[in-house]
Amino acid sequence: MSDAERIQAFLDSLWLERGLSRNSLTAYGSDLRHAAAWFKKQEKIGLCQAEHRHLQRYLAALVSQGASVRTSARRLTALRQFYAHATRQGWVRTDPASEIASPRLGRPLPATLTEADVEALLAAPDLASPEGFRDRAMLELLYATGLRVTELVTLRPEQINLAQGVVRVVGKGGKERLVPLGDEAQEWIERFLRGARGELLDGRRCEALFPTRRGKGMTRQAFWYRIRKHATTAGINKHLSPHTLRHAFATHLVNHGADLRVVQLLLGHSDLSTTQIYTHVARERLKNLHARHHPRG
Repeated sequence: MSDAERIQAFLDSLWLERGLSRNSLTAYGSDLRHAAAWFKKQEKIGLCQAEHRHLQRYLAALVSQGASVRTSARRLTALRQFYAHATRQGWVRTDPASEIASPRLGRPLPATLTEADVEALLAAPDLASPEGFRDRAMLELLYATGLRVTELVTLRPEQINLAQGVVRVVGKGGKERLVPLGDEAQEWIERFLRGARGELLDGRRCEALFPTRRGKGMTRQAFWYRIRKHATTAGINKHLSPHTLRHAFATHLVNHGADLRVVQLLLGHSDLSTTQIYTHVARERLKNLHARHHPRG
């Protein structure tokens, strides 16, 4: 088998056994193809001929080329997963990645918005256009529920239960969770369904709750472009990411005293340790407030 065939077989196994999302599979594939190309060019070998020393040289090359610690760690993780699979399949006799230590990662605090920033962002879309009304409903829903952007753009109307005020979300690995909508988001979705959605579709059918003018669902990239556009309108100059409103949702809940396990359930985190980053965000905010306002800060 060629490297390309083995990588694809590995990705297929991840999808079947772990139900990873398309974005995760794409990232694994990209990292493995990068390593395979380096081994072929620099060492004249394939992935399954690589030994411990070859992997060490590859990781050293990443650092010398300016790759961040996080990028190096992510690529090493992809290689570890691949070689564990290769060992089970008999493609390699010994796992060359088994004794390589991971680079030490700091725990960066997620970029987030203040409550005033969020209010400005929510008010930015032009409600005179159906696209603007749709964007307002999407932003309200995103901030009210903490959905991942992929979860938001793939929502279907039947996943929204307006009578009970909840949204049924299909998250990573196909896991389902129910998240409360909140009164504001519920009202905007109701108004969107009554008016702007029909204007956008113009008699066409679409499975997506939030369609485009072309009658199709929105992509993650298109929605990310819309967020940046509205942030510019709102005068927000902070660095934003597709998860900015998700982080704001969680941070603001924790700031207002929400139980961390409740936030974990709402976000769909399988491990509480993933959610605990938001306690650090809240603590950092308190430290900044203390430094700014205390006479001995």
